[in-house]
Amino acid sequence: MAYLPLSGLSLRDIEYVVAVDELRNFSRAAEQCGVSQAGLSEQVRKLELILDVTLFERSRRHVAPTPQGAKLIAMMRDTLASARQLLQAARNQGGPLEGVLRIGVLTTLGPYYLPRMLPQLRQHYPSLALRLSEAMTAPMLQQLQASELDLALLALPAGSDALTAEPLFDEPFMAVFPAGHPLVPPGAGELSMDGLDGPELLLLEDGHCLRQQALSLCAAASSSAGWNDARGSTRLATGLEMLWHMIAAGEGYSLIPRLALDNRAELDSLVTIRALGGEASRRIGLVWRSADPRRAAFSELATFLRAHAPASCRPLGCGQDTPPA
Repeated sequence: MAYLPLSGLSLRDIEYVVAVDELRNFSRAAEQCGVSQAGLSEQVRKLELILDVTLFERSRRHVAPTPQGAKLIAMMRDTLASARQLLQAARNQGGPLEGVLRIGVLTTLGPYYLPRMLPQLRQHYPSLALRLSEAMTAPMLQQLQASELDLALLALPAGSDALTAEPLFDEPFMAVFPAGHPLVPPGAGELSMDGLDGPELLLLEDGHCLRQQALSLCAAASSSAGWNDARGSTRLATGLEMLWHMIAAGEGYSLIPRLALDNRAELDSLVTIRALGGEASRRIGLVWRSADPRRAAFSELATFLRAHAPASCRPLGCGQDTPPA
């Protein structure tokens, strides 16, 4: 079939033709469509020229479709019905926080934060269909920038001018030791970061932002002359759950995000948990592409998540500065 340009066709002109067919009167059709009779008549004539078909027999007392015009007018009714369905379908999609939303979640956050957050989110946004995925920071940011994700929940900063980050809450780090470890004498309360940079400090493998956060906290608590991140012989955990079990097995100690401490009754006799002094925490935020047209709705979602931050974490204000990289 040869290509037929549609530039000359107008839904408004089609609407005029259908109105004339329904009312069989150009004057009443013009009144119904809110235009002058001369204007409506002119547009109908232009459409007839484009179609190369006379749509109506006209006389002073009589307006009726021609046989060929009647067939085309029936198709025009279908065209108008489809256009109205298109508009209605677009309006029925609702707001930006309805329908499918793809959210990436940090591997060291998702299993511990999502069970708390999802019931509240589903109740507040019942029309939202979540598609969740779990990843480390770097690949998750790549997916976000490639539009494979809509949002990401991760530890800030995000590190890109093309992304907008709204801080949600500060999650404290806790020091977790094997039971009876000499760095935690009986009755000890809050611990200082000083002295936690020894060879027994267990870390996650490269690629986990939690590894770098732990190293940074220990470096900040040590003198610059005494700090030496020579950890080639240190055993590394593939994930946070394995890190827990390595501590319980007596292999060393580590810094664990606060949300991951809950529901660990089976390890109570094997580990000792202590709070850390100072600002030993990571900042969790919601991140999206700055150019995303849904950014106002995403900011609204960030406000909701801040208002429902876990009780063990410190909620943050909108636009609060993120920690330095």
